[in-house]
Amino acid sequence: MSFNMQDEQPDQFGYYDEGKLAQSLSAAMLQTYNWMGLGLLLTAAVAWFSQDLLLSVLQSFPQALFVAFLIELGIVWWLSARIMTLDPEVALAGFLGYAAINGFTMAFVFLAYDLGSVTLVFGITTAMFIAMSIIGYTTKMDLSGWGSYLMMGVIGVIIASVANFWLQSPILYWIVSYAGVAIFLALTIYDTQKIKNMTIWALNSGDEANLRRVGVRGALSLYLDFINLFIFLLRILGRRR
Repeated sequence: MSFNMQDEQPDQFGYYDEGKLAQSLSAAMLQTYNWMGLGLLLTAAVAWFSQDLLLSVLQSFPQALFVAFLIELGIVWWLSARIMTLDPEVALAGFLGYAAINGFTMAFVFLAYDLGSVTLVFGITTAMFIAMSIIGYTTKMDLSGWGSYLMMGVIGVIIASVANFWLQSPILYWIVSYAGVAIFLALTIYDTQKIKNMTIWALNSGDEANLRRVGVRGALSLYLDFINLFIFLLRILGRRR
């Protein structure tokens, strides 16, 4: 799931003129997306090669995925809270480590769904994510007010998902799935603008380490948006084995 920090926005561009700021911002955002992409690639690789291991674990402990979900939720909370105080290299290693751990649990995707279906949904997720990220990057509307409402939506989806683990209600399953897609589409827009604003702030701080921390923080947020959007779309569109 995605967790957000309060934006810090500069009142004026103290270190960069407009042209240099735009160029530096583009380079910094590209680095953020590169780190996000590396995290996704690592997750996919670990997921592909962990299928047999996960299947073995589930045969002896059917609740393993639910327990792993709670553990990963705790890791994300901790990492999100600490990234801006960690050494940038440690923060990046923490993000990539989380992506690898998440890959183990994501192996269920290859076990539960047809490979062609997974590929199709991944393509759809990528197209939707890019479209929402472009909107978030280019919009002039201030989206900072969205944060609290989206966080409430994420918490509601988590609670409903946990409840439905025992209830096994088909109606609740579909409500959560469609709500999840809507929430993480909106979060992609919101997070992109937030990361852009934080990157501008970091550039004007003149602190290279701070800029790298913001980049890793942004990569984690966008990674989580993409992964969750993919999972909810897979629940709706995926073809099970």
